[in-house]
Amino acid sequence: MPLRIVATKPNPALVTLPWNLPLEEWPEDLLVPLPRGISRHVVRIVRLGSDVYAVKETREPIAFREYRMLRDLRRLELPTVEPVAVVAGRESDDGEPIEPVLVTRHLTYSLPYRSLFSHGLRADSLPRLVDALAVLLVRLHLSGFFWGDVSLSNVLFRRSAGEFTAYLVDAETGELHEQLSDGQRAHDLEVAYGNLFGELLDLQAGGFLDDQVDPHEIVDLVEKRYTALWEELFGLEEFDASEMWRIEKRVDRLNELGFDVDELDIVTDWSGSTVQLQPKVVEAGHHSRDLQSLTGLDVEDNQARRLLNDLSAYAAHLGMPEEKDRAVVAHRWLTQVYEPIMAMVPKELRSKLEPAEIFHEILEHRWFLSERAGHEIGIMDSACAYIENELRSRPDEAVATEEDDPDLLLPRATD
Repeated sequence: MPLRIVATKPNPALVTLPWNLPLEEWPEDLLVPLPRGISRHVVRIVRLGSDVYAVKETREPIAFREYRMLRDLRRLELPTVEPVAVVAGRESDDGEPIEPVLVTRHLTYSLPYRSLFSHGLRADSLPRLVDALAVLLVRLHLSGFFWGDVSLSNVLFRRSAGEFTAYLVDAETGELHEQLSDGQRAHDLEVAYGNLFGELLDLQAGGFLDDQVDPHEIVDLVEKRYTALWEELFGLEEFDASEMWRIEKRVDRLNELGFDVDELDIVTDWSGSTVQLQPKVVEAGHHSRDLQSLTGLDVEDNQARRLLNDLSAYAAHLGMPEEKDRAVVAHRWLTQVYEPIMAMVPKELRSKLEPAEIFHEILEHRWFLSERAGHEIGIMDSACAYIENELRSRPDEAVATEEDDPDLLLPRATD
């Protein structure tokens, strides 16, 4: 049977991989020592030139279905891994069929949740992971995606200005609808509870999570955070006609959560004394779009919010009216603050964290140094101190080593 590769932007080097061997038998010199999450399937991570890919063996209908689903989700600008190809028609040298594979692009600076804990993530950071999972689930549900297998294992996390952003990795059980019913959303939440509870127990069994952490409390957080965000996005608000300022306040709250409101449904009673307000169209990525339009930087939404705050502080420091000419202020901040600081980071340390995350941590370090000194420390001095005393000791998150992978110490899931 001839080898068949269906790809979006094919890397010609894909053809050179040993497709005549099951993934379990691929030679070590092809593999990249990146940490992998627990999976029902055999997964290998390979480098082809400057590109890094995750390769997953699965059944042919599932591979093509997930490939197309991920492409649809990417078109909807949802946070998912990028599908690259499906390779079918694989056979061993003696003619035995081998399962097809789905190839996705590795998400740089992302880690499975287990690796985050092996890198020193504290138990009190669990609510931030839960928040990221809840936000991801809300965004998927907003777009009509029924996941069917919500879990930390099916997500990759990227740091985002002290918080986390979650990316969907496994979409093989998902379905895309025009709109989800309350029952479908509730089912996804129910699946999340069971999977998350088991994953927390696994962490405790592996010694990566304190036994004092109550998995029940963490699981309850999923529903609370998801419900609170969904209510803020779509909840009906009723107020007196003299309180019209509450319309702008509602929009501001949604912007703070990272959502733009394209349409509001405002209804008054027959006398005009009571107003009902409900957002109708919302879109995630408010801060990211704002920063990108000003500076061209493409970063996570929480990172964008932090950078925009620093941009505003820079404008105030210079006495420049940011609201009158934001583009001029943004250009000066980019070329006189952000880019010079990023240029200070030695090349060998740039795989530690994303540039925007490094900038965020420098701002945090500046606050710490200023607090300790009793006076303001300059941003450049703070950057030097952070790079030398903090960044050098951080593990690489662009490419981790096998020793950083706690999955090697924990049992793998099987079909």
